[in-house]
Amino acid sequence: MARQSISFTKPNDEWLRSQVDREEYSSKSELVNDLIRQARKQQVQIDWIRTKLEKSEKSGFTKYTKEQILKQSKSLLNG
Repeated sequence: MARQSISFTKPNDEWLRSQVDREEYSSKSELVNDLIRQARKQQVQIDWIRTKLEKSEKSGFTKYTKEQILKQSKSLLNG
């Protein structure tokens, strides 16, 4: 695993420390890695939505109902 040295603002450092102190995570590194994983997953979802929106804008009207669109979106977001 790559080792990095990073600096945090005081409020962010205090928040990280509080999460470790509450035993939500065993270390700041574990927490930061988890936050990065969450951000990466969120970015995949954002990219998927952006692609769908761009495709939709180019294709005009959809044949799907709003219920079908919502169901498909939820299933993709929930993995």
